Formats: sequence, structure tokens, C-alpha cells
Amino acid sequence: MSLLDAIILGIIQGLSEFLPVSSSGHIELGKAILGETDLGKDSLLFTVVVHGATALSTVVVFRKDIIEIFAGLSLRKMTDSNKFALAVIISMVPAAIVGLALEDQFEKYFNGNILLVGSMLFITGLLLFLADRAKKTDKSVKKSHALIIGISQAIAILPGISRSGATISTSVLLGIDREKAARFSFLMVIPLILGKMLLDTRSMIKGDVGNETISLFALTAGFIAAFIVGIFACRWMITIVKKANLKYFAYYCFAVGSLSLLYVMTT
Repeated sequence: MSLLDAIILGIIQGLSEFLPVSSSGHIELGKAILGETDLGKDSLLFTVVVHGATALSTVVVFRKDIIEIFAGLSLRKMTDSNKFALAVIISMVPAAIVGLALEDQFEKYFNGNILLVGSMLFITGLLLFLADRAKKTDKSVKKSHALIIGISQAIAILPGISRSGATISTSVLLGIDREKAARFSFLMVIPLILGKMLLDTRSMIKGDVGNETISLFALTAGFIAAFIVGIFACRWMITIVKKANLKYFAYYCFAVGSLSLLYVMTT
């Protein structure tokens, strides 16, 4: 992978992690277009690295919320921060179970499966279209909501299903306030990404990842690009959700999904 390719893929990750268009799906499409489909497990390594960059972007944007949550956890009485932190923990369970139990099966889907990406983008578009038509409310995230949202996040492990799109759409369809839905969606993924990075780091130390074909410079460039773009995209997405403009991303997912299927049929 060249330095320029890494930067391009990092920018794609930074935008698509927060915008509801599937970061993993766009990473696979980007690799296909750039001719980087033969990276194997190193491809997954690059994906994990740029996901870590966008997780750091989330920490920067929501640093006050994160500090408030940890401050609430230091108190013995149940506060709003405690309830929110508990909801985040509950939401992590489905994705953690799926990720740990089916990691090997999912890895093969992250290696140029454009047909799957295109098909799943249609599902993402449908979710966004339905959520855009939902009524606005001022409800907060409850424990029962967190489990359902967590299941949608687990399904979004598949490339083409947008994690933010699935979790925000599910939250809105459950009647949760749009801004609170976006905030919860972005915060709930941080522990999972960090956990995944720790697991992959352990695998690399044990030598289970294989021969590296991606240079440190390329990984660093991709990380920086994803981090910087991610900060702007995260803030932009919160504004978009509040204004109920998700239907435009639904149309985008339908269009890219169609182009992906066309690409498969013509190559």
C-alpha cells in the first residue's frame, strides 16, 4: 500500500465512520478501486488502525461527556451519568459476543467482497430513510433501548451496514431524541474499538497476523488522515441528525450500492 493510498483510505474512513454510509464498506470499495484487495490480514490491520483514529476523534469531540461519565461513576448514588454509562455497557454486549465468537468468519467479509457491500448498503439506506420519517421526541436512552441498539451495532459488523447509520436509525425509530441518539451512537463504539485494537495487538505480538505488507509510514499516514477528518465529520453528523436530513444519505447509499453491484457484474 502506497502512502497516497493510505491517506485516501484514511480520509474515507474519517468521513464514513461518522456519516451513516458504512466506513467498512467504503474502505473495501476504496481498496477495490485502488487495487489493494490482496492484503489479506494486513488489510484488516489497516482497517483496525484507522478505526482507532476515528475512536480518538470521538474522544476529542466528546471529551466533556466522557469526563462527566467517569465523574458520575465515582459517585455511589445513581446519577444520569451512571445510567448513561450503564446503557453504554449494555449496548456493547451483543457486538462483543458476535465479534469474539465469529471473528474468523467475519474476517473473510473484509477482503474485497463488493457484492456483499453493495447489498448491505441498500439495507443501510432503507434504515436511514425510515428513521428520517420518524417523529421527533425528547426521550433518553433506557437500558431496554441499549440492548436493541447494541444488537443493531452487532449486525453492523458486516461491511456495508453503517454502524452509525444502524445505531442512530434504531435509536430514532425507538423514539429517542435525535441528538441524544447521535451522542450515544458515537460514544458506545469507543470501548469496542479499543478492545478490538488490544486483541489485534496481542495477535501481532504472538505473530498471528502474518507477514506485514503495509509500511509503518502508510499506517501512520492513514491514522492521521482518519483522525483529522473524523473530528470534522463527527461534529457535522451531529448537526445533520438534529436537522433530520438522513434521507439524503439514504439516497447516497442506494446510489453507491447500485454502483457496487454494477462494478461486480462488469469485472
